[in-house]
Amino acid sequence: MAIKQSRAATEMVRSRHPRTGTISGRAKTGLAPGTMLFVGERKRERARIDIFDYCSESVREEHDVDVQTCFDFCVDDDSVTWINVNGVHDVALVESLGMHFGLHPMTLEDLVNTSQRPKVEEFPSYLFIAMKMMDFNEISHTVDIENVSLILGRNVVLSFLEDDGDVFDSVRERLRRCKGRVRHMKADYLAFALMDTVVDHYFLAIEQIGDYIEAIDDKILEDPRESDIQEIHYLKRDVLTLRKAAWPCREVISSIEKGDSSVLNPDTRVYWRDLYDHCIQVIDMVETYRDILGGMHDTYLSSLSNRMNEVMKTLTIISSIFIPLTFIAGVYGMNFEYMPELRWRLGYQGALAMMLLIGVSLVIYFRRKRWL
Repeated sequence: MAIKQSRAATEMVRSRHPRTGTISGRAKTGLAPGTMLFVGERKRERARIDIFDYCSESVREEHDVDVQTCFDFCVDDDSVTWINVNGVHDVALVESLGMHFGLHPMTLEDLVNTSQRPKVEEFPSYLFIAMKMMDFNEISHTVDIENVSLILGRNVVLSFLEDDGDVFDSVRERLRRCKGRVRHMKADYLAFALMDTVVDHYFLAIEQIGDYIEAIDDKILEDPRESDIQEIHYLKRDVLTLRKAAWPCREVISSIEKGDSSVLNPDTRVYWRDLYDHCIQVIDMVETYRDILGGMHDTYLSSLSNRMNEVMKTLTIISSIFIPLTFIAGVYGMNFEYMPELRWRLGYQGALAMMLLIGVSLVIYFRRKRWL
């Protein structure tokens, strides 16, 4: 065991990013299955544990507690305990919780791997659920992604996040104020409420991306610039990130709804079906915006081409007007000795009048042809 830990520490140091402290998946190369090694970016100094313990009559809330306090809570079968861990980089803490709640070594390995694909795994006494939590940053116009792992037991839900920021404040308020069904239902409904909140924020992120796409589309039609292509490229990556997070969720929720795990109650299956429908709507919206972004590149090229055509049209019309005027000026600029017009008293005025007449006639002609 000491050799494995030493090797894991060595690989972790080799694979750590020199500036961000991010540990890549290459650090796990060659390690035995079930070896706990944090993979991802460390986003906080130390881990933090918050607890909600509730039933239909009361709720108890504790913040920034130690591991032993978590063990003291999960003793009453009549109440539901929600243990939220912020900071999965603390491998020792995750391992302590896993040993107490009887989590499989493969589950512990997945808990500290923030690059995990959304999935669900069924074990005799619990369900392991991995999802991606997302938020659209309206300042940088990028999608912020964070891994969320849930452990659903008989009367306990464990949630593991990378950082303090999450989307579960609405669930906390419902627990505090006894709003909705969450205080009257079992732990599986709490897990549903957490997952439903994550999916709802997919809608919010997609709507914000949609507003930004509309703004870029209007900008392209009015004044296309080279920087717009780069913005479209970034938006394509953001939508692709959303797709990678939302698409596997459909399989996750479907597996939960159709599963027969002992920690799932028949009364909550209707809620899982509703969550499945929401996930399908998210996927449809993502695919729609993918198609729109695919067409925006063509729109940019078309707008740029139309703008170039308008410029060339204007220049061509100006050239067409000045060609006959240049011809007249060239003829009378040859200065031959025997040119009778050179001796006319009103020859200069007559040449200007003819040039003006030709120019005005061409402008009127172009307008009637709707070229101007």
